[in-house]
Amino acid sequence: MDDIIALAAEVGIALKEKSLFLATAESCTGGGVAQAVTEIAGSSDWFDCGFVTYSDHSKIALLDIPVALIELHGAVSEEIAAAMAVGALANSNAHVALSTTGIAGPGGAVPGKPVGTVCFGWAKGSMTHTERLVFAGGRQAVRRQTVVHALKGLMRFLEQSEPNWVA
Repeated sequence: MDDIIALAAEVGIALKEKSLFLATAESCTGGGVAQAVTEIAGSSDWFDCGFVTYSDHSKIALLDIPVALIELHGAVSEEIAAAMAVGALANSNAHVALSTTGIAGPGGAVPGKPVGTVCFGWAKGSMTHTERLVFAGGRQAVRRQTVVHALKGLMRFLEQSEPNWVA
């Protein structure tokens, strides 16, 4: 857990330097990313809010995900991860958002999406980036790896942005 907290502190420094606020939209991590970032004293200077949208209904109601998109791609897809991040931006005061949606296990696997499949989304302004990974291990291991990857991915996403980007 200490490495996650250290990573969250790095994220906080990067966001604060850029005067950006973060929102999270989480499914399989159940708020784990938001918990990590709010472990950092002063995170209210750069963290706006977190959405824990575990059910399809909550993704639709809270993040404005179209039902048809979920029906077409399934909740665990890069398309939904992107829509979750964009929905978090649209429904918050944040400048940047990240999302996680996946199958932590032990059940829930479907053809083409084994246990450990996680899709990530990062959004800022009109830019979005997604990834799909498959992690090994049990439920807690998958969730932990997902939190770490989401935060590391956010750091990479922030580094790719324009140096003087202001919302």
